[in-house]
Amino acid sequence: MAERGQREFEDSECYQLALQVLKEAYRVAGRLPPEERHNLAHQMRKAAVSVVLNIAEGYGRYHYLDSLRFYYTARGSLDETLSGFVICDEVEYTSGELPRQRELCHSALRSLNGYIRYVRRRQQGHQEYGNHILREEGPIYIIAPELPEE
Repeated sequence: MAERGQREFEDSECYQLALQVLKEAYRVAGRLPPEERHNLAHQMRKAAVSVVLNIAEGYGRYHYLDSLRFYYTARGSLDETLSGFVICDEVEYTSGELPRQRELCHSALRSLNGYIRYVRRRQQGHQEYGNHILREEGPIYIIAPELPEE
C-alpha cells in the first residue's frame, strides 16, 4: 500500500472491491470439476484479473479519456466475471452462492461507476491535450504482391 497520506490505486474502493471479486472468482474456479479447469475456470480467472489490472492501468494514465477507456474495459470484465458466477450456479457447480456473488459484483460496479463519474468531472489532461484520446501512430504494414510461380 502507499505511504500514509498518499493516494494510489490500491487505496481506492473500486480496486479493493475488485480484489474481493478476484478472490471469489479464484475460490470458485478452484472448486470446479477437472473438465472445466481449462475452460470456465480459466475464463473466470482471466476476467477477474482483467478487472483489477484495468483499474490499475487506467489509474496510471494521464489523460482522463485514456483512463476511462481502461475503466470501461474493467466494467465489461466485471460483468463477464458475474456471468461466470451465474453459469456456475446454472449448471449447479455452486449452490446458494449467487446472491452474495451478485451483490459483490454490483458493489464493485457501483464503486467503479462512481470513480468513472469523478474522473469525467476532473478531466485531467484536458487543459494540455484537449478532449481527444491520445494515440500513437501504429506501424505501417506493406503487403508485397504475390510472386509469380516459376
